[in-house]
Amino acid sequence: MQVLRPRVPADQLQAARATTNPLPATPELIAKGRTLFEGKAFCRACHGADGKGLPKDLDLKGPLPRNFTDKAWQKARTDGELMWILRNGSPGTDMAPFIPLVLTEEEAWQVLLYVRSFNGR
Repeated sequence: MQVLRPRVPADQLQAARATTNPLPATPELIAKGRTLFEGKAFCRACHGADGKGLPKDLDLKGPLPRNFTDKAWQKARTDGELMWILRNGSPGTDMAPFIPLVLTEEEAWQVLLYVRSFNGR
């Protein structure tokens, strides 16, 4: 299934999967992540306020921005893989690297806490 295909290169996947978010999922840090998602990191522009990405009926070419509410995707991807994407971009998509050009590493971890809050929506 395409949505579950790892974006991290095979030779870096084990290390990425072993990386964990050093920040606790507190309401305060999730709120900071939301502020970054909706503002400075401009994630909302592609992934939407609801985290569902762009609608399929737009007839765009290439992969659409990730739907963060997809339970199978949430379960399949580790925080370390998502951090790798924030550092390196997502090969085969329009997702560009965000660290350090847009976000600090700590801010990126906060955004990921917020992205994880979409689980189950």
